[in-house]
Amino acid sequence: MMSHSRGFAWVLLSGFLMAGMGAVGGTEPLPEPPDWTAWKAKRLESVAGTNGWATLVGLFWLPEGTSTFGSSSSNTFVLLPQLAPANIGSFVRSGTNVEFIAQPGVEVTTNHSRVERLNLRSDDAGASPTVVTVGQLRFFLIQRGERLGIRAKSPLAPTRVHFLGLDYFPYQPDWRLDGQFEAVPAGTTVQIADVTGAVKAETVAGAVTFEVGGKPYRLLALDDDETHDLWLIFKDGTSGRTTHGGGRFLHVAKPGPDGRLTVDFNFAYSPPCTYTPFATCPLPPRENYLTLAVPAGEKKYRGETE
Repeated sequence: MMSHSRGFAWVLLSGFLMAGMGAVGGTEPLPEPPDWTAWKAKRLESVAGTNGWATLVGLFWLPEGTSTFGSSSSNTFVLLPQLAPANIGSFVRSGTNVEFIAQPGVEVTTNHSRVERLNLRSDDAGASPTVVTVGQLRFFLIQRGERLGIRAKSPLAPTRVHFLGLDYFPYQPDWRLDGQFEAVPAGTTVQIADVTGAVKAETVAGAVTFEVGGKPYRLLALDDDETHDLWLIFKDGTSGRTTHGGGRFLHVAKPGPDGRLTVDFNFAYSPPCTYTPFATCPLPPRENYLTLAVPAGEKKYRGETE
């Protein structure tokens, strides 16, 4: 029979153990900040919505001269049969000019108006490209350096139909960091390669500095003309393990007059190439390889093959 003193000691020890277990694994997770919850909903729409990245079904680089387009194997550019008619039409490239000519009998529209032939405007310099529609298929002209290509989308894309969802690390306040904007000499550039092998010199907006565990870190930032903030393309110790191997993106609001800003890695996300082979994602420059792991933000997509 256990003595009163030993019994008391056992009850006390059990209490400490239960408290310790609750502290480690039994506590409720912190509630998500509303802005983070809203951001995740927008992320899902931008990837898996009817016009999201997962709807991409083709990227075809145009040679000079005439190229044909459709689901028939006789075409220069071939789409899946469930996505397009056998023959949609042809593209005629002459330098930077590209004309699309519809196949007779195929209903092709742009801006809800039927067309038989038209010159295509590309997305060069952030312009809105001419979007051409055939059924549920949409295609448009993109420009990457001297290359011109046709990018095609459909909500029936297999990558969208079989989309597996987005996964995140739990929101962690410790990865919301105070940072400082560091100016760089005007005209400073950094070489940014993309997944297709192209390299382009991009103008650096400045550098973002912050500390983790008392150690300083620095990331080069680009200006994002679309979101009007700073764009960080970075790699860290989680890349290729628990996060996308090609690095992640993070947007940071521009600083005030004092140069202070907030770097919240909970908002780090995977590039479009995570979900489709038809994107032209930039890769992090060597200057943006962090020597620490950042287990915050979006995790590696379950559908990745790498």
